[in-house]
Amino acid sequence: MKTTASTSTFGTSVGANAAQKPKVVTKQLTTPKIAFVGGTKLMTAATDAEKKQAAESKAAGNQATPTATSPVPALTDNKMAEEFFEQEITPVGEDYVEEVKNETGKVISFNCKLCECKFNDPNAKEMHMKGRRHRLQYKKKVDPKYQVEVKPTARVRKFHEEKLRRQMAKDEFLRRRDEEMRVQVEMRRYEEDVYWKRFEEERFMEERLQYEEEMEFFEWQRRRGIPHPRPVPPKPPMMHDMMTKRPDTVIDRHVMAKHASIYPTEEELAAVQNIVTCCEKSLKLVSDYISDADNPGVPMEEEKTAEVKKVEVEETATEEKEENKEETKKEEEKEPANPRALKGVMRVGVLAKGLLLRGDLNMSLVVLCSEKPTRTLLERVADNLPKRLAETEGKFDIKLCVEEAAIIVFTTDQEIKTSIKILLSSPAMRETASETTKDPPDVLDRQKCLDALAALRHAKWFQARANCLQSCVIIIRVLRDLCERIPTWSPLNGWPMELLCERVIASAGQPLTPGESLRRIFEAIAGGIILPGGPGMYDPCEKDATDAFGHLTNQQREDITASAQHALRLIVFRQVHKVLGMEPLPPPQRNSTKTNRKRRRDDSEGGDKEPVDGKKDKKEGVENAGSAVDMATTEGASSSSSSQETK
Repeated sequence: MKTTASTSTFGTSVGANAAQKPKVVTKQLTTPKIAFVGGTKLMTAATDAEKKQAAESKAAGNQATPTATSPVPALTDNKMAEEFFEQEITPVGEDYVEEVKNETGKVISFNCKLCECKFNDPNAKEMHMKGRRHRLQYKKKVDPKYQVEVKPTARVRKFHEEKLRRQMAKDEFLRRRDEEMRVQVEMRRYEEDVYWKRFEEERFMEERLQYEEEMEFFEWQRRRGIPHPRPVPPKPPMMHDMMTKRPDTVIDRHVMAKHASIYPTEEELAAVQNIVTCCEKSLKLVSDYISDADNPGVPMEEEKTAEVKKVEVEETATEEKEENKEETKKEEEKEPANPRALKGVMRVGVLAKGLLLRGDLNMSLVVLCSEKPTRTLLERVADNLPKRLAETEGKFDIKLCVEEAAIIVFTTDQEIKTSIKILLSSPAMRETASETTKDPPDVLDRQKCLDALAALRHAKWFQARANCLQSCVIIIRVLRDLCERIPTWSPLNGWPMELLCERVIASAGQPLTPGESLRRIFEAIAGGIILPGGPGMYDPCEKDATDAFGHLTNQQREDITASAQHALRLIVFRQVHKVLGMEPLPPPQRNSTKTNRKRRRDDSEGGDKEPVDGKKDKKEGVENAGSAVDMATTEGASSSSSSQETK
């Protein structure tokens, strides 16, 4: 870029110099030299003072604010990928880069003794010292211990790019799924609010209509001149009162009180958690011990191969080595490893479903085996389990039950007695023995193992279907207590009762209170759902069509149905406490908002004064009338009962 500037010459007015035209002097302006550095902003050559000031401000900024982690860039270009994989490198070998100066002392170029190269740009000095070539020469000639990282190949870079893309896609998918679930929950809450609002409006209209009918009847009695008309109806219902929380009914209060009385205490829950945790940890140690005893040396070899693979992955620098490693990995993945004898332990029964009752702390665990469990394996577990339990907190006793294909562990040092039955089973027990594959001679009872597998399916189904239903778990606990109290209901205890409660409550199509749920279940049983000619109920955890009540005899079905009908009558006549086996609850005390405006008498302070004769007579008349009404009602009740007896 060139600019011209006209300047006037300073001279005298004498001679030809004054008559000459002003001489035009051209001045050429040069711009500072600009060096382009890849991956950073444009930088200009600055003076030493500016460099020093910039370094001081940068150091102060680093001390004041910590370095923030930048978000992962979108790797859409090779250049951006190189910037992403490039780490912060410290310049080395600055003493071996000498400055070349001219006669006036100005630096005109730089000379690197290690690389034997020259460059003129001051900004290229730092970039050269960070470069891979300079650092390799520094390691070769100066410090052999200096580490120079392996430059990632195109294949590794592509692999990392793909991994980051998958991670970002996974995060986006999880975010959208959470958003959809949140919207669904909000919509469900909105629909429930709309339903209850409509329900309260309908209830308000019904009570309003009833109030108007009572008022019309009262007005009709007043016009006819009946001496003792009905009392004035209560205050009409208000809409804002109806939109508040729905009051609990008598059945709801009794059910919740019964549930609170049978729910385990905090001490019992802590004891259950302790024994379950100890047993699970001990079984894991027993599994490791049996695996090491059956397959000696395998874990060490696996660890060595894993370490060798790590070293190879870090030292790979060419694509051929990476391809060979991927092929070897695929081959190793295809090769089956030696399976463990004990594969895992799972909770089943009331422990997995959360249906424990107070005082009934008998739980079950199922240990899955890789092959069909035998008596030898059961005895090995029973022999090693006490040693592992001794390492945990608490004292436990163990009982071996070969007929049940189980080991029973129970506490001895606690006031609260708990026990766990550890069952051994395997999916291989579903297969029947053939001529080619024969069962071991000491294999455990097949039916017990199949029952344990069925308990696993029941626990998974219950957690997926029944736990999310409102008041379903509460009603199952209450009915479990009923089955233990009444012998007639004991054949229905367990899985059939749980399945029946879930089907009946889920078929309502709307949330039910505990009282409504209990009544609906008794209505279903009283309607004949389990009778021999009734509809029955299929077991959803079995492949074949199996009746969940198939184990009941005809007499048991009829007895349970008759008992449910009797319980339903008691519930209808407000005697639900007899069904639940508890004392009736007192009616709730409602705080009246009305103020007592009755004026006190002037002589109220003197308590010894006798009342006026007229008022006393009036009181006596009212009492006599009340006693007459009571006698009439009792006589009417006795006459009706006697007529029923004669009939």
